[in-house]
Amino acid sequence: METKIIAIVHPLDAASAYHSARELSEKTGFDQKACDEIAIVVSELATNQLKYANGGTIKFQILQDEQPGLQIEAVDYGPGIQDIDQAMKDGFSTAGSLGLGLGTVNRLMDVMEIQSHPGQGVQIVCKRWVQPNTKDAAVCPIDIGVATRPHPMMTVNGDAFIIKRWERSALIGIVDGLGHGPLANLAAQTARQYVETHFDQPLGMIFQGTNWACKATRGVVMALARIDDPGPDQVGDFTENNIRRSELRPADMKLTFASLGNIESRFFTYPKPENFIIRRGVIGLNAPNAVVTTHIWGNESILVLHSDGISIHWQKEQFPNLFQGSASMAAQDLMRSLAKDEDDATVIIVKGLVSGGGK
Repeated sequence: METKIIAIVHPLDAASAYHSARELSEKTGFDQKACDEIAIVVSELATNQLKYANGGTIKFQILQDEQPGLQIEAVDYGPGIQDIDQAMKDGFSTAGSLGLGLGTVNRLMDVMEIQSHPGQGVQIVCKRWVQPNTKDAAVCPIDIGVATRPHPMMTVNGDAFIIKRWERSALIGIVDGLGHGPLANLAAQTARQYVETHFDQPLGMIFQGTNWACKATRGVVMALARIDDPGPDQVGDFTENNIRRSELRPADMKLTFASLGNIESRFFTYPKPENFIIRRGVIGLNAPNAVVTTHIWGNESILVLHSDGISIHWQKEQFPNLFQGSASMAAQDLMRSLAKDEDDATVIIVKGLVSGGGK
């Protein structure tokens, strides 16, 4: 594990940290855009140390876990951050730094942890991982359909959805900004952008980062589902939550799920439907940690997610396309039949490619 420490006592040290960030990012394997973003983060952290704490240290560590990555630790012994929530807002600066705010640091890195006590300084540890190739999207064998529309009296949608495929995995989700109209749209799009730029991270970490990203908005509720196809030789690698190896079939995949708020989530799977653990709260407004659960995803499995602009009073027997038609057809059916007139509405349906399940 390669380590480098730079003492920040002069503006030239901040420039040195910037160039070191680019050099180590390239060495780690990040693309040009990611190298630029990591260098911006380091420049902001070093400049903040000079302006707020008369200096500090920046420590770099190249990480070699399942994914290669870079850890950056910024430590100073200044007055500390008085209001972390305020500092997380974009554009916040009181002493002439770049003014990007720690919110930008949070968005550009995959993990950010802050320790701050008045008069004792600040420790910020952030990490970013080299993302997998997203071009090979056809190998995750699932069918995804989506239907969405804004409030009938609005021109912008307060809901947003995420569909991200990469390698043998997919991330699917719905975000609902509180209320409707432009402010709900801003909150939902802020959350969507964070999720899409951190798509390959564990769900719990995505929820934590999204909570920071949405601090300057009215807040959102969100549900995310990740489906991974590890291949027939690795099915034993995801025997979690009391899933027995004997229960797994060669074609089975792993479904990881987490939700905060009132996104409706239904999972029809063989041999019987399963229930998710849903926690109440608003992301961006000191939400609790999401509970992440793991389930078996088979060819017969069907996942339905929808915002509260869709009535929850429905039964699967009302919608035969859930089991017989495409995911897109089923999503449109639910939208036509169940969308409310007084809210934004979004439906996502995910199906295994072999129909006939969900009985």
